[in-house]
Order: sequence, then C-alpha cells, then structure tokens
Amino acid sequence: LPLSAAANLRPGAEQKVVFITARVHPGETPSSFVCQGIIDFLVSHHPIAKVLRDHLVFKIAPMLNPDGVYLGNYRCSLMGFDLNRHWANPSAWAHPTLHGVKELIIDMYNNPKINLEFYIDIHAHSTMMNGFMYGNIFEDEERFQRQAVFPKLLCQNAEDFSYSSTSFNRDAVKAGTGRRFLGGLLNDTSYCYTLEVSFYSYILGGTAPAVPYTEEAYMKLGRNVARTFLDYYRLNSLVEGALAPTPKPR
Repeated sequence: LPLSAAANLRPGAEQKVVFITARVHPGETPSSFVCQGIIDFLVSHHPIAKVLRDHLVFKIAPMLNPDGVYLGNYRCSLMGFDLNRHWANPSAWAHPTLHGVKELIIDMYNNPKINLEFYIDIHAHSTMMNGFMYGNIFEDEERFQRQAVFPKLLCQNAEDFSYSSTSFNRDAVKAGTGRRFLGGLLNDTSYCYTLEVSFYSYILGGTAPAVPYTEEAYMKLGRNVARTFLDYYRLNSLVEGALAPTPKPR
C-alpha cells in the first residue's frame, strides 16, 4: 500500500503505522484466513473500523511468499529459501518480496512524520493449540512490560487467544525472522510480534474439549486483532454511542 494511504486520517493526525505481514511460510494457510479477517474488518462499515481508519494507518502485505504458495510448497520459496530466516540481508533477486517489504519498513522508520508502532507477522503452528504470540526480550524492563500490553488486551477480546502460551524469547535460530530482526532495528516505541494460530483447535478453559478451527473462526481472530487496537490506543469513547444498543419500544 502506498504512503498516500494515510489520506484517510483526520487532518493533522499523527501517522501511527501498524504493519502486518502473512503467509511467509506457504503451507501455513490459517495465516491467510486471519489476515483476511483483519482486512475485511478494517474496510467494513463497522463503527470501530471507522475510528481505527481515522486514527491509524494499516499497511498489510497479505502474502510474502506467493511463488511458494502457487507451487504448493510447505515452507520454502521458488528458490528453496525459508524467507523467514533472511530478514537481516534479503536479496532483491533471491528474496524479492522480503527485500521490498523491508525497504518500505525502513523508509517509514526513517521518515520523521511517521511513527511505525507495530509489526505483526502472522503464522500457523502445527503442534500448539489456540492463538498466541511470540515477542522479544529487552534489557529495559519497562519496555519489556509495555510489550506485554497488546497480547494481554487481545486475550480479553478473543476467547481463543492464549496469553499463557504467549512467550518472549531471543533464541539464535529465530534471529533471521521478521519479529526478531525488526525488534532489534526499530526503536523502543515499536513493538514486533509473531502471531501464531493452531492448525488444529482451540481450548476454552482448562478441561473443556478442543474446538476445531474453521475458516470463519480464523477470520474472527483476525477481526479481534483489529478491534484490540481500539483498546490499545484508548479510542473506545469514540464509538460508545455508535455501539450502544437500540432501546426497545414499550
């Protein structure tokens, strides 16, 4: 999406950017459904969506590995690369989608008129249940605590999202991922996450039976991710009137 997408903002509003990517691993089809839920909600006529469009700029790259998806690969691109290990130094020839997205992110980061506040990369997980997030570890304790705010709010909005499964790490094998690389590149007002969702099911409560995920359930998680930005930026008061239930006539 071009930078002119900020045209929807209120006049004089600060350009706060939420950057979302998905499907860097072509076999992780649930990530596309979650991303679709986010997109459908943000462009809808829902009062919350309108408030979000008035106050935030959403940049979404819904498929980082289109050639791998087309070929039916599980993890790699046409060239045989796991793109989610090449964020540090992507090649314009070998990793063109990553190269282009990274250049756009760095351009926004270097633009004094833009605040790049969130990066969320959507994946699917083959062994864990529910939706959950991976975040980064920082030496600054206050920054580390602030990073936990968004997943905690998402847990309140999405019954299938598990904060207990959410973890923060910096293991060496993940150093080339978008979440790890951008977490080290951007400043302390930016938060970078991997959003994972189970291929299989989610559990509501400790002893409840597992509920199989459906396409609609994945898209609902996406809608709830979008709605959580309303809580994060404390914009709820702007939609309370629009969302109030209509009084029943006597």
